[in-house]
Amino acid sequence: MKQSELTPMTDDQLSEQLGALKREAFNLCFQAATSQLEKPSRVREVRRTIARIKTIQSERSRSAAK
Repeated sequence: MKQSELTPMTDDQLSEQLGALKREAFNLCFQAATSQLEKPSRVREVRRTIARIKTIQSERSRSAAK
């Protein structure tokens, strides 16, 4: 997902999306370990999307604290 798709989401939606992506990253890790991974680039995409969500959440928490 791109930043522009994530920004309009609410905090609850971002938390749900983050949980789903963490589960997917966990499953992809196991698939990579057992050589069953069909799309290796998906691991990178998931990691980057998780980072984007965490960045948005930290920006929102910093702006709310001010």
